Amino acid sequence: MICSESQTHGQAKMDKNEFLQHDQNNGSSATDKTIIRYQHPSKFLGKKVVLVIGGGFAGMATAKKLANRHDVYVILIDERNHHLFQPLLYQVATAGLSPGDIAVPIRAQFKKTKNIEVHKICVTEIDLDKKIVRVADREIEFDFVVVACGAQHSYFANPEWEEFAPGLKTLEQATEIRRRILSAFEKAESEFDANRQRAFMTFVIVGGGPTGVEMAGAISDISRTVLVHDFKRIDPSQAKVILLEAGPRLLATFSEDLSKHTLMDLHELGVEVRTSARVTHIDKYGLQVGNEFIPSRTKIWAAGVQATKMTFKPEVSKDRSGRVLVSKDLSIPNYPFAFVVGDMGACEISPGKFIPGVAPAALQLGKHAANVIIATIRNKNRPSFVYRDRGQMATVGKNRAVAQAGSIKMTGHIAWLAWLFIHVFFLISFKNRTAVLAQWAWNYIFSKRGARLITEKGWKLKQR
Repeated sequence: MICSESQTHGQAKMDKNEFLQHDQNNGSSATDKTIIRYQHPSKFLGKKVVLVIGGGFAGMATAKKLANRHDVYVILIDERNHHLFQPLLYQVATAGLSPGDIAVPIRAQFKKTKNIEVHKICVTEIDLDKKIVRVADREIEFDFVVVACGAQHSYFANPEWEEFAPGLKTLEQATEIRRRILSAFEKAESEFDANRQRAFMTFVIVGGGPTGVEMAGAISDISRTVLVHDFKRIDPSQAKVILLEAGPRLLATFSEDLSKHTLMDLHELGVEVRTSARVTHIDKYGLQVGNEFIPSRTKIWAAGVQATKMTFKPEVSKDRSGRVLVSKDLSIPNYPFAFVVGDMGACEISPGKFIPGVAPAALQLGKHAANVIIATIRNKNRPSFVYRDRGQMATVGKNRAVAQAGSIKMTGHIAWLAWLFIHVFFLISFKNRTAVLAQWAWNYIFSKRGARLITEKGWKLKQR
């Protein structure tokens, strides 16, 4: 039935009080109204509903493996609307790449896939007994659930440090770190007090893993090759970059000889490396390391990580890092329809050794969870997960990197080229690969970083 113009206008009339009442009755708060149980129509067509929580490497791998199947319907949920290539976040943080170069809209990846729908919402609880997830005032039923929410930084019971030393897990954090690094040079240029100027030009990275090493090398590189001719009063090449590691050596998961090679590369780049250096306090003005206070206005956290917090009902077993302990097929014990993959899951591959939190592992885990779901639907045996170690690598600067895959080790220019092409290969779209290659070529040939933009954390009308 088609409404007349007068009817349409009449139905659209609503005063402010009516709107507010309607909004309160249908808004996001679930404290004072009935929870709505949602059962996807696909269940009535004989399809199994698979809920995938998280659009990272593992979640995307699960969804892609189940794409275009006639017997399943996938609901993919993430708090953000984009899939992020986290290994290159440090390039955004040091102005080598723009945010759009390493992120793609999740929805765009499945626009031609009929059995996958995407929602930008936050899951508050997973009820394993009732086979539902709670999202604000909604309960969504599922037949299978794959939890792949990733990891976040751990400040070792000092969450107040995050304000002064942000981690590097999201685009927001990367652009904030970029803002702090570039702003530090700008403030140093306008600072007349020598001590304050030195504090602005001292950059401290906490954590000697791949992220910390890459950040330290990149900051040293940008100060020596990119910014060196941009200022008149200061010499950016004299910036002090300090890398702190609480353990006895850098890159603890790499072989000792590659760790030593990395240390040598960082020294040649002018980075001051301190091992067995435990941070005990961080504030606006600097860091306390043992008996020494290091004045620094720009601190970056690249140390501990922990699994993203998720509420399960009933509670599930977790390790000290908050990862859910899973069975050999990646399911939660006693709940064969629920899987935890990626950085959130703890799957033991040998006594005391767990699958590392790297992108190649997450891709394998996500695909395996999908394969187990398919096998279950077909009433076939559920395969156990077999981890294939694709190796690990870290770049230290232009033409400097280390790589290790089993007994194979690479350093220098060859390792750097391998790092470059492998990272481009893992980018999710052709557009991103093209943009990243073009930007890297520009940076390499001309020592330019075109993303040197200082953006504010928020916006509002300025009152002068």
